[in-house]
Amino acid sequence: MADKKDFAFKILSDNRQAGHNYFLSERFECGMVLTGTEVKAAKDAKVQLKDAYASVLGDEAWLLNAHISPYSHGNRENHIPVRNRKLLLHRREIDKLQEITREKGLALIPTKIYMKNGKIKCEIAVAKGKKLYDKREADKARTADAEARAEMRRRA
Repeated sequence: MADKKDFAFKILSDNRQAGHNYFLSERFECGMVLTGTEVKAAKDAKVQLKDAYASVLGDEAWLLNAHISPYSHGNRENHIPVRNRKLLLHRREIDKLQEITREKGLALIPTKIYMKNGKIKCEIAVAKGKKLYDKREADKARTADAEARAEMRRRA
């Protein structure tokens, strides 16, 4: 009997800048409503999440400002690169996100887009913006950690 935990998982796009610019707390996995050429372009990893964010508008969750490049073999039916894309979440998750984003300074940021069992999924995280001094502290901690690891390797 096959184990259910063995599933295909391939990251198509990763928003590494999100961890640098925001404190990421709670994460949600959601599906996306995409057209045919968007799916093909996403499978070719032609997705950019740098300036993207998610929002709850009219009791629905939306991915805004995400750039999916036009499919190279698409014809006149090719998609618009930057458009609002609907996110598929359960009602209770949408209500929870709506409550969370009402709080001051919290946003929904997509952290990655990946394939799971042949379906394209988006991971969004509840985020709070970092100040410049927070970013400096994180850089100092990262540098100190790297130096400590290097020293341990040198001694071993």
